[in-house]
Amino acid sequence: MNQRKIVETRRLRRQRHVRKRLHGTPERPRLAVFRSSKHIYAQVVNDDTGMTLASASTLDADVRRDLTYGGNKSAATVVGKLIAERAKAAGIDKICFDRRSYKYHGRVQALADAAREAGLQF
Repeated sequence: MNQRKIVETRRLRRQRHVRKRLHGTPERPRLAVFRSSKHIYAQVVNDDTGMTLASASTLDADVRRDLTYGGNKSAATVVGKLIAERAKAAGIDKICFDRRSYKYHGRVQALADAAREAGLQF
């Protein structure tokens, strides 16, 4: 098996390991994070209906105005505050955090901490 397939298999295994314990409900939806090399995305999802209740990313016009680069911790902090504001506007106070296969470190941690400071309960 080539190295790229091995890395992909391990990443998917880690992702399944995290997701098997999480399920977004109407009372406590899931905050899903996706991290690319240039941007970070977050969305609040109700898994019972399969609907996205709120979303934010570094590609949003509000965020792009303030940032020069979307792939660093300061950008993740801005997205964390924005997703918390949008979730609270949708009537959501409690969430479960889905970090996918990423370590709780760096940009993922910055986004989570900013969302907590803005009033979301994990």
